[in-house]
Amino acid sequence: MLLEVETKVRINDVNALRKKIQKIARFEKKETRGDDYFALHKKFRRHGYPKKAFRIRSTKEEYVVNFKKWLTKYWDKDVIVKEEFEFKIKEPKSFLALMMDLGFVQWMKKRKTSESYTHKKDKRIIIEINKVEHLGYFMEIEYLAKKSEMEKAKNKIKMVLKELEIKPNQIDNTGYTKMLWKKGIKDRKYWKR
Repeated sequence: MLLEVETKVRINDVNALRKKIQKIARFEKKETRGDDYFALHKKFRRHGYPKKAFRIRSTKEEYVVNFKKWLTKYWDKDVIVKEEFEFKIKEPKSFLALMMDLGFVQWMKKRKTSESYTHKKDKRIIIEINKVEHLGYFMEIEYLAKKSEMEKAKNKIKMVLKELEIKPNQIDNTGYTKMLWKKGIKDRKYWKR
């Protein structure tokens, strides 16, 4: 089981940050990602914002289903930890028919363009500059770790924050879907069963 150990930073000056990142990391790729989120129907929720959701990311070849379990007991003020589950499906109609029968509905769409970098000293440290539609620019620093490596991963992320001269008040680990939900944005792709 791998854990996603990460932090997210709001970016004001993307060009200045990109220059700092290029000093410590190698550019890997740039891609646009479209994610459609599904959550339990609001009649099955106690609160407005859903506690359980999954996403489907479509690529040219396949569909990838992803859901995350938030491991809040391992969080600190700068770094969060999630257990991530992911699997591929070739045709989403049958899967969505099952999920909708269980009470899930289309909830939200997120679009982002990502520049990915790999840290020069540790290839397991991934740095992304993300331009999220409706929200702006963010940087994410991620380290996939076994549970026994979690503290090491947190320390590596904090080291990168120092290298990039990130101030604590720039860190914002609120999820993108929560930010979009708070703004009332729920763009969606309408899936047909």
